[in-house]
Amino acid sequence: MKTKVAIIGSGPSGLLLGHLLRAAGIECIILERQTRDYVESRIRAGVLETVTTDLMRQLGVDQRMNEEGLIEEGFNLADGERLIRIDITRLTGKHVMVYGQTELTRDLIAAAPDRGLEIVFEAKDVALHDLEGSPSVSYSKDGISHRIECDFIAGCDGFHGPSRKAIPAHLVREYEREYPFGWLGVLADVPPCHPELIYSNGPRGFALASMRSATRSRYYIQVPLTEKVEDWPEERLWDELALRFDPISERGVTRGPALEMSIAPLRSYVFETMQHGRLFLAGDSAHIVPPTGAKGLNLAASDVAYLSDALIAHYRGGDDAGLNGYAARALSRIWKAERFSWYLTKLMHRFPEDGAFEHRMQLAELDYVASSEAMQTVIAENYVGLPL
Repeated sequence: MKTKVAIIGSGPSGLLLGHLLRAAGIECIILERQTRDYVESRIRAGVLETVTTDLMRQLGVDQRMNEEGLIEEGFNLADGERLIRIDITRLTGKHVMVYGQTELTRDLIAAAPDRGLEIVFEAKDVALHDLEGSPSVSYSKDGISHRIECDFIAGCDGFHGPSRKAIPAHLVREYEREYPFGWLGVLADVPPCHPELIYSNGPRGFALASMRSATRSRYYIQVPLTEKVEDWPEERLWDELALRFDPISERGVTRGPALEMSIAPLRSYVFETMQHGRLFLAGDSAHIVPPTGAKGLNLAASDVAYLSDALIAHYRGGDDAGLNGYAARALSRIWKAERFSWYLTKLMHRFPEDGAFEHRMQLAELDYVASSEAMQTVIAENYVGLPL
């Protein structure tokens, strides 16, 4: 098989890139290790920056997002006793949209056949070859071996995929910060306790009240890495959430059967070698952010915006400036998003090594945010998404 661009991974970054290239008339194929059902059922983030919603609208895959997504003009930080509302629309003129990554993925997959975008699900044993010469990708499906010859490979296959591992070790530049706790999350078909998100650093520690729709809620609390989901029966978690959010939220916590419960560790990670030969990394294969700032999916979208522009310029006019400068351009935005996610994580969580002094510093910072429009503007600009 031959194509122009072989895309590894059918998460949002791979799907968005595939659609953008096909819209420009560029041949591409997406290879995905998992089944379609598995990909479409993964529970992920749900807050979309303008850069992400703009790409969906540019592609004309925005109908359901526009109908079902919730426009959020602000969000809240809490110190356990009060809400500090960050009015992102007044401060920036923009807003974010609550629309689950699961739904966005389904929309992009459903639109693929009509756009001529081929997705090969259950592609096993994916391997990348000759990245500095004539690249190709090999894989097996249903016991049959296949090879795709291509001009470029886009590694959109996440932290555990083969693309990043194909880069020679002596060229690797990576940076990592692992946090000493995780997020225990519950998804349930119950109305949210508050019209907007609440990030709380109260007496009982960090908690987040979020939503996926007007009838589906997503809650998280900070837990030690030693905790297991089995340690948290549903009633125990609902009791804990009620203690944290009933005093500060508009409606209080509504309980219901859990659709999903899981514990996710938190990590900051940047793989700066985003480009090697004819391989380009995008999304989680190149960076991981703590979910505190809602940046993971949105950073993937900005990577794809840069990379698609660069590939289109190459094929339309032989201009390779965008390809040569892709990593530097993407990393400039990545590191700023990493900084913001790190800042919110430090501000809103209890770290095991910290004592009373550090917690007083958090409360002083929150008090400063509450009284300073300049500080609120900084937070709002970062939360809604920095310009491309």
